[in-house]
Amino acid sequence: MSGQIPRPGDKVVLEPQGLNSLILELQNTGYKTIGPVLRNNAIVYDDIGRLTDLPQGWTDEQDAGRYRLKKTGSKAYFDFVLGPQSWKKYLQAPVRRLWVASRDSSGFQVEAGDNESQKLAFVGIRPCELTAISILDRILGNGEFKDPAYVAARRNLFTIAVNCGRAGATCFCASIGSGPKATAGFDLALTEVIDGDRHCFVTEAASNTGAELLKKIPCTKAGTFEIKTANEISLKASGQMGRFLDTAGLQEMLARNLESPVWEQEAARCLTCGNCTMVCPTCFCTTAEDTTDLSGKHAERWQRWDSCFTLDFSYIHGGSIRNSARARYRQMVNHKLGSWNDQFGMLGCVGCGRCITWCPAGIDITETVREIREGQRTQLGTASLKESKYANA
Repeated sequence: MSGQIPRPGDKVVLEPQGLNSLILELQNTGYKTIGPVLRNNAIVYDDIGRLTDLPQGWTDEQDAGRYRLKKTGSKAYFDFVLGPQSWKKYLQAPVRRLWVASRDSSGFQVEAGDNESQKLAFVGIRPCELTAISILDRILGNGEFKDPAYVAARRNLFTIAVNCGRAGATCFCASIGSGPKATAGFDLALTEVIDGDRHCFVTEAASNTGAELLKKIPCTKAGTFEIKTANEISLKASGQMGRFLDTAGLQEMLARNLESPVWEQEAARCLTCGNCTMVCPTCFCTTAEDTTDLSGKHAERWQRWDSCFTLDFSYIHGGSIRNSARARYRQMVNHKLGSWNDQFGMLGCVGCGRCITWCPAGIDITETVREIREGQRTQLGTASLKESKYANA
């Protein structure tokens, strides 16, 4: 950096080539770099080797039950919102072997699963997804019962956030307070600025590790104009939210309306496929499966992602507690927006909108909440009219 050595909190300007150098430097220091790539008509997260691996000139169009990619021809590398995958798959693997047991003449020998993790660098984390990782930290990394594989992966993680330049039709992070600008949880945060022929990344260092990395990368100190422009980009995105979720008294409101007819209306469309929980960046439920060979001398236990939409998820002796689509959808919404707060002191939703986009039936969690609120107001209004009638009798 010309002029002075960057420190945490400093903002600098990276040219596209500087961002490429940053990716290469991460690799030189032992990190496996992961970022958004174009694959199978979607933007997913996978290995990247350099800047040209990013989906430059592509954007996405999303709505309830709808996702399409569109070629724009723009120079932008991050002119899209979110694809079907979250970063969770690198921190809590979809499938993981917990232990292996072998039997010999001396008895059973048990070996623990591999909890070691290589150094990962996430390039292009959206602010809502940073919030999702902080939620998983509380559940899997900082609680009484820590997941050793998660702790190992998280310990070796370097994060490069990208502030949103636009919001999608299913985004509602501004309602939750998780975006569209990153405020915590990152090593570096980028805002992509394109103004005529000018193309750069206003970059903020938030950690010593991030500041140290910038010392090795060609960059210049951000001036007042660059910082102002970056802030305006985030403000613009904040005003483009396609959805809104009213969080005022949300937990209590849902608890009062467990028998609302809205649950049945939504359940009539729900396929109980579990897509909403699979694409969610904060859902953490798993199940365990035991396998053995025909000789009975070798056994393994595997952990796999699970969903509260599967019939077996709530199974106890005698049957499943939640055997209807209505019960399972109500459980998901009430946990995510209600009892999650009792467990972990926060909402379980970050407003990314993936559950809306990737629901085959186009079920919208924000609409569910709105309809329940409106139904409650109607009931209260009817009750007030009755009280007024009898009071005046």
